[in-house]
Amino acid sequence: MSTTPVGLTGVVSGAVGAGLTGEVVLPVRGGTEAFTAYPAVPGDALAVGSLAVVVEFAPPRTVYVSPAYAP
Repeated sequence: MSTTPVGLTGVVSGAVGAGLTGEVVLPVRGGTEAFTAYPAVPGDALAVGSLAVVVEFAPPRTVYVSPAYAP
């Protein structure tokens, strides 16, 4: 991983949405790691198993994500 996971695409492993603390698994250093995730756009919801792209990173392990593909 470079210095930030911004731009990486991962799989949602814990639902992300309003009032929820979600989780996204991202490819890091030849493996995968889980990051705490929140929606980048208030009101967005991402279901478990969907693809998400990281748009913001808050060290050490929190990311703000959006759907990787528009519905």
